[in-house]
Amino acid sequence: MSKRGRLVIIIAVLAVCFAFLWPSISWYARTPKEDKVLALSSLENIKDYSSFQANEAVKSLLEEVRQNPEARLAADQDWLLKQAKKNFKLSGEAVPSPLLLKDALNSFGSKAELASFVEGIFRKKILKTKDRYKNSVKLGLDLSGGMSVIVKADLDAVIANQGDSVFDADTLKAEAMAQAVETLSGRIDRFGLSSPTIRQQGEDRIYIELPGSAEADQVNSIIQGRGILNFRLVDTGATESFNSYYYNNPESTFDSRGRLADPQLIPEDCEVMGFYTTDAYGLDQFEGYLVVKKEVALDGKHIKSAEVGSEDLTGKPQVNFTLDAEGAEIFGKFTGEHVGENLCIVSDNKIKSNARIQTAITGGQVALTGFSLQEAQNIRKVLQTAWLDVPLTVESQQVIGASLGEQAIRQGLLAIAVGLVSIMVFMLIWYHGAGVNACVAQILNLYIMFSILSAFNLTVTLPTVAGMILTIGMAVDANVIIFERIKEERRLGKDRASSISAGFDNAFWSIMDSNITTFIAAMFMSQLGTGAVQGFAVSLAIGVVSTVFTALVVSRLMFDFQTEVVKKKAISIGWGIK
Repeated sequence: MSKRGRLVIIIAVLAVCFAFLWPSISWYARTPKEDKVLALSSLENIKDYSSFQANEAVKSLLEEVRQNPEARLAADQDWLLKQAKKNFKLSGEAVPSPLLLKDALNSFGSKAELASFVEGIFRKKILKTKDRYKNSVKLGLDLSGGMSVIVKADLDAVIANQGDSVFDADTLKAEAMAQAVETLSGRIDRFGLSSPTIRQQGEDRIYIELPGSAEADQVNSIIQGRGILNFRLVDTGATESFNSYYYNNPESTFDSRGRLADPQLIPEDCEVMGFYTTDAYGLDQFEGYLVVKKEVALDGKHIKSAEVGSEDLTGKPQVNFTLDAEGAEIFGKFTGEHVGENLCIVSDNKIKSNARIQTAITGGQVALTGFSLQEAQNIRKVLQTAWLDVPLTVESQQVIGASLGEQAIRQGLLAIAVGLVSIMVFMLIWYHGAGVNACVAQILNLYIMFSILSAFNLTVTLPTVAGMILTIGMAVDANVIIFERIKEERRLGKDRASSISAGFDNAFWSIMDSNITTFIAAMFMSQLGTGAVQGFAVSLAIGVVSTVFTALVVSRLMFDFQTEVVKKKAISIGWGIK
């Protein structure tokens, strides 16, 4: 490879690595501590914070206009200026000149619309910070502190509950595990436990990491919950009557436990449930109350599949789901008897859909319409994953204190720094000027390793740090082999250029052989190992790749630059060698 080609490759690699590393730099070095705390909180907390800040901001703007009706927009209110101009354009009105603050506020249809817009500004900022964290290098529990939980799903019970209707046990188990992970993610975030890591481990276990402090009893209560899906009939008359009463008596309708203070408000065969849609945060948003029959019209276990499609004539989104033979018969008979009434989908004691029965639905092919695309996708998710009753039990728990994690970080960074500096000092003393090449290669080696960890959103744990430290020690081996080969060529009387070229050529396969075998071992460890072993193996594998690149490409380019650009004739590569 030519020197220009090596230079282009190095620049390209460093630029790509910087792009990979930028989210981590932005998160750890450029994000204020208070923003980190907010971004790592639950979506529920983010929603409450954004709503509160928006209301306070609106109050402040209105108060400013009240005190000074001729107030102009401040320099930091470009966001309000742009939206006000859009509002005037949409309403067909001319934009006032100059555009005063009161004009900008009056461009919104109502105070609620203004508050919703301002809330969106806060929400986008916080969620952008949250995405920055998701794309950065994470610290494992052994470094950050928190709780790790392993949950076991009883998949045999899932199969048994389905009886003879099971056609593909493997598919059913996969769907059950997907549902369990989805349900736990929603519950943990809803209960305010921040930034959880939830992933499937093996066939029937779920691994949960909860950074920070969390009560074990609280976590167990979340995990033990159930989320079963079914279809219920809506009592429209009772709903209207109840909502009318609730509108006039909001404080006395429910008791402290959320139950009806007067059960006679609704028919005996009914119950009150909340109707929810998905908001901009991806959370359940309460829309109101519906009175539904206690009797289940159709159980979710009869659903075989669910997909989002579109209506033939209008092209609007619709949710298509297929029932098994028994479900098709039950649903066809029920819908035929209740044409013109409303049928709702209940999941985890929340109403997720409310649609009118237009005609008897037979054949097991059902289409739900009247939703936006986002709503349709949410309904599909509910239908496809929320109906299985998956028994979950906590198999093990481990709590790590935050102070222990901080100590581990300090010790890990100290070990890396001491190891790196010691090796650099040794290389500079033993190999003189050539040792500078090795030092630069070592620094770039760590830079590339951290970049790859950031690119794949990997988690840094103590075993990962151990892998980095081992890589630092192993990486210098390649430089030692190259430098000793160059020394041998120099002793034979060859000039600088020939010695360097022959040294790298002769050392190439020795370096490749040793690193390839190490890489193979690391790959097997990463695939077959778990936990600490896997983290160590991944960092070691990344280190092997970056070591080969820095030793054979970066170091070679530095030698060639000194030879052809600086015009050096001698080689500073050790005692007695020139």
